[in-house]
Amino acid sequence: MSAAAAMAERFTISELSREFDVTTRTIRFYEGEGLLAPQRRGQARIYSARDRVRLRLILRGKRLGFSLSEIKEIIELYDREPGEAGQLRHFLAKIAERRRQLEQQREDIAVTLEELATVEARCRGRLAELASEATAQPRKARR
Repeated sequence: MSAAAAMAERFTISELSREFDVTTRTIRFYEGEGLLAPQRRGQARIYSARDRVRLRLILRGKRLGFSLSEIKEIIELYDREPGEAGQLRHFLAKIAERRRQLEQQREDIAVTLEELATVEARCRGRLAELASEATAQPRKARR
């Protein structure tokens, strides 16, 4: 690989920040959590193509609702036996688990919305009764 090609596979924290629309503080946080491992050139952090892919996976995992520890576990499986295949099997299991959680949340939300509708209808009905009683009382007082 030529020196120019090697440099093309290197990224600054600002470049990654712009590309992925995250703050540099976020990227440093992921570094602190052991998810990214940039090289140092003085005070500057130099990220590899591998770090860039890892950042993409971290952000995708976060969007899917995975915790950082789950994301780290999935990413680290890539480097262990059985490698990518093991990582993918584990990821599929995590996806199934997350899907079950979201389905349960959806059911819980549906039940809560039904309960809210019932309580709302009762409140509106009672409010209408009170309004009717209030308009009926002054007529009785006049007679």
